[in-house]
Amino acid sequence: MSEHRRKPPQPQGGGRAAARRGQSGSSSGRRAAPRGATGSASDSHGSESRGSGGEDRTYGSRAEARRAVQRGGGRRAGAAGPGRGGGRAAPPDRKRIIDYPRYGKDGWRRWTPSWKLVSGLCIGFFGSLVAVAGIGYAMVSVPSEENALARSENNVYYWEDGTQMVATGSGQNRQNVTIDRIPEAMQWAVISAENKSFYDDSGIDPMGIARALGNMATGGDTQGGSTITQQFVKNTYLTQEQTVSRKFKEMFISIKVGTKLSKQDILQGYLNTSYYGRGAYGIQAAAQTYYGKDAVKLSPSECAFLAALLKGPTYYDPAGNQSLDSTATPEKNRERSEERWGWILEQMHADEHLSDAKYQEAIKKYPEPQGRKATKGMTGQVSYLVDTAKRYVLKNSDISEAQFDQGGYQIYTTFEKSKVDALAKAVKKVEKENIDPKRELDQHVQFGAASVKPNDGAIVALYGGAGFENDHFNNNADTSGIPVGSTWKPFVLAAAMEHGTYKTNGEGVSPQSKYNGDDHLKIRNNDGSYVLKKDNTPFFQENESDYPWGYITLHKAMEQSVNTPFVQLGMDVGMKNVASVAEKSGILKDSLAGLNASFALGTSTPSAIRMADAYATFAASGKQADPYSVTAVKHKGSELPGFEKPRVKLGMPENVAHNVTATLENVIENGTGYHAKDLGRRAAGKTGTTDENKSAWWVGYTQQLSTSVAMFREDPKSHKLLSMNGTAGKDSIHGGDIPTEIWTEYMKAALKGQDDPGFPEAEKIGEIADGIGAPSPTPTATETEEEKEETPSAPPSPTETETIPAPPTETSTCRPLDFRCDDDEDDTGGSDAGGTDAGGTDGGATSSPDPTESGDPGASRGNGNNGGIFG
Repeated sequence: MSEHRRKPPQPQGGGRAAARRGQSGSSSGRRAAPRGATGSASDSHGSESRGSGGEDRTYGSRAEARRAVQRGGGRRAGAAGPGRGGGRAAPPDRKRIIDYPRYGKDGWRRWTPSWKLVSGLCIGFFGSLVAVAGIGYAMVSVPSEENALARSENNVYYWEDGTQMVATGSGQNRQNVTIDRIPEAMQWAVISAENKSFYDDSGIDPMGIARALGNMATGGDTQGGSTITQQFVKNTYLTQEQTVSRKFKEMFISIKVGTKLSKQDILQGYLNTSYYGRGAYGIQAAAQTYYGKDAVKLSPSECAFLAALLKGPTYYDPAGNQSLDSTATPEKNRERSEERWGWILEQMHADEHLSDAKYQEAIKKYPEPQGRKATKGMTGQVSYLVDTAKRYVLKNSDISEAQFDQGGYQIYTTFEKSKVDALAKAVKKVEKENIDPKRELDQHVQFGAASVKPNDGAIVALYGGAGFENDHFNNNADTSGIPVGSTWKPFVLAAAMEHGTYKTNGEGVSPQSKYNGDDHLKIRNNDGSYVLKKDNTPFFQENESDYPWGYITLHKAMEQSVNTPFVQLGMDVGMKNVASVAEKSGILKDSLAGLNASFALGTSTPSAIRMADAYATFAASGKQADPYSVTAVKHKGSELPGFEKPRVKLGMPENVAHNVTATLENVIENGTGYHAKDLGRRAAGKTGTTDENKSAWWVGYTQQLSTSVAMFREDPKSHKLLSMNGTAGKDSIHGGDIPTEIWTEYMKAALKGQDDPGFPEAEKIGEIADGIGAPSPTPTATETEEEKEETPSAPPSPTETETIPAPPTETSTCRPLDFRCDDDEDDTGGSDAGGTDAGGTDGGATSSPDPTESGDPGASRGNGNNGGIFG
């Protein structure tokens, strides 16, 4: 029975007083008995509420008792024990050091820390930080610029067989100088540009460190120390890694440096350890590298130039550095350098570190630095091999250029010395036989070449130019900017065989399809309308000659490199499909030209490396692997991640590749590439000659090796392409001439002793989908018979016999702000891509883009471009 239902105790004494006490203590209905009335142990439990003065409290009803329990004042609350419900905790057996949850508090107040607890924890936390900081401060040492000098090492590059190619780095290109040998103008230039409060601050920038830590925590870009002291510490004492522990260590060292070293010592150390580009560490090396003088002789204007380099030599060296970034062209770098140079001089003048007269003298003329020079061992083709391998390392790792140039890395490459030597020898031999530098039209002729393993992607050889020692620093094997001409036509044919035309509903097109090969033809859109130029007059496509080919097969058109069939075929297939096939084969999207009518004739500008790799996809039965030049990188005995062999993937259907190869074999046997027959083994390839004869290509392959050769003339000052009409005593240079001779000479040596596996046989592919106005094919005719029927008789007029098909959706014009759509080209086809200064590629460092995500506009209309002559 509930305590509330127990009978009240009977009075023990007599009399009215006793009776009154008994009545006042009795239960009325279900009223709770007063504490202790029953004499039981439970009645004397210490958790019940008391009235004022310590008297027991009674409750008028069961509901009131329940409410009391909920408030913590009833017997049930007491029974619940400490920590349950909203009741007050029982008094602790002994006093606690940390009173939490708080004793003697109800509800939320129990869980609210007291000010004593909060203040105690704060004091303990900050005390711990101080202790940790003190320990860290005591354990770090003050750095010296000698530390970095002692650690500076060479990088060692190895051939494919593991033998050493060259050891190069910054180890010898460094010399410390004392502060009195550094011009005051140089000192104030870096202070005005980077740390105006240098002489007043404590050596650290807490906000900068907090920002860097926040960025690291959120996965954003890391930022280095913003003070000169912090930069000195990072240069001399720490690695280039961006980690939280490194940031804290940098902070401790910077604080200690600020208290132990004078500002002059810190500034001296900073200027002696900073990286100025071109492998130059320290102000003395930089002065010699850029101006050929000692640092003490630098003028204020030259000091401002060198201070600008500290912003990032890759982008502020006016010589350019496209080997590391295609946007670091000489023109853009010069613009950036001049702007920052002028700004630094303005800051020095505003900070009263340059008088009015000296400022006017300094700002008068930009201090033109010397050109780049070859470093020890970087001669011949080795300079371009190292350039390509270094670029690959930097793009496939988190190593910075400054860290890499500090040395200590072993780079194992894919380059085979015998093949590199053979390629250089072939170029020099054919060049000597044909080019006379004394003739004006033979001057400034250049070559670029690359050789890649099919089904693998390894770059085994390349030819980048005359060598760094001859002031040729641009790697012609890995430079974008040279239009590839008709070597692009195999991608058009492959797209037709894989995707078909708008008339075949996705069914592939046979190489035996016939198209009009006559000269000076109007090109049609899919809806039957003519492609128009900017002035709304019809676009006419030209061939190299006016020979009347009539309707010929695509097989024959490829053999003789006839333009008009492939321009119309490209329009029928859709230029976005052509671009997609090229990308899947290994061509980088950034090198693609606008998708207008002339796109089918090679207005794009991929590098020699990428062209060799793309043709290797044909050689490997449609399998594509991105080109690569480095197999492993080691540092301090450990192999770094990120240099696994690129994954082989399917670039195109196997039979499409086989049929392209069969067509390109015929180019050598019966067409424009007949000089390649001297190789004496089965091979396939394609010639390419561009508008105004500004470049000539040959790209050819066997199953073992794919090699591309480019020839062009370039103005050394403007870096614009020049016409080769008249070069080598010829009216014009064709891809089947000098480039093919170089290819053949090299491939003989490179494949010497290897077997001749030929190529897999091509199976019949696609349907015969002839161009507009073509005569109906004879179903029983063989390929040979069809080719015999290809006579130069006048073709029927397309306007008299053709039927216009329904227009597809693939005829859009240039989209607004679409930089790839060449809407502003002139009527010459826009083949002048501006020379090799148009930007470098990546040497195989970047994976080929996924064409399905490229976002190409897919326009199949011409955009005011008449195509020119891409024979």
